Amino acid sequence: MSHDRLDTHLHHQPDRHAPHDEEHFEDSASVRDIVIGMSDGLTVPFALAAGLSGAVDSSSIIMTAGLAEVAAGAIAMGLGGYLAARTDQEHYAAERGREEREVEEVPEREAREVEDVLCTYGLTPEDAHKVTNSIRTDKKRWVDFMMRFELGLEEPDPRRAARSALTIAGAYVAGGLVPLSPYALVSSVPVALTWSVAVTLLALLVFGYVKGRFTTNHPWRSAWQTVLVGGLAASAAFLIAKSIG
Repeated sequence: MSHDRLDTHLHHQPDRHAPHDEEHFEDSASVRDIVIGMSDGLTVPFALAAGLSGAVDSSSIIMTAGLAEVAAGAIAMGLGGYLAARTDQEHYAAERGREEREVEEVPEREAREVEDVLCTYGLTPEDAHKVTNSIRTDKKRWVDFMMRFELGLEEPDPRRAARSALTIAGAYVAGGLVPLSPYALVSSVPVALTWSVAVTLLALLVFGYVKGRFTTNHPWRSAWQTVLVGGLAASAAFLIAKSIG
């Protein structure tokens, strides 16, 4: 083979040693917070406004009640997100403390647990024993291994609690303003309700689709499910208020 042909041949061969870039979405916690806040923010004020539209004929009253609910809901859900994240941190700290004590007090039992975990990944008992002896030379690495592979726990971000609270609360406010905005612009309750239904169902459709792109392989199914849940909630609230009124 000539040098020119050899160069051309090598040029067109795939590089088996080239780095393989994989795209994975890693900020799942923030997406979860946005989903929690936005889904409730779109649905609950929407249902409240629809329900009040069946009972009162003043857009200003509906707007005032809706804003009060959005404020209360954002605070309550933000606080819930904060407490949930703090609970995760406290749980992780408690479990890590327990593992650290066990590594000191019953190291042989903990070593056997490491070997059992490694064997579930296909290692032979002999190889698992060798790897375990390497791991146990570093107490921190040993505990890290037990936390991740035995208990399935990852160390929480210490800033997670405050960020979660702000994300959920902000998403709730953003979602809640969508169904309420027509009542601030239109004085006629029936007209405002019509616009509220239209913009909220559209927002639910878009939100459900975007959520589905991040969390499932079926974004359109997620979109229609989100619309269905929001529509049912608002319809139930409207019909109940109308029947009582």
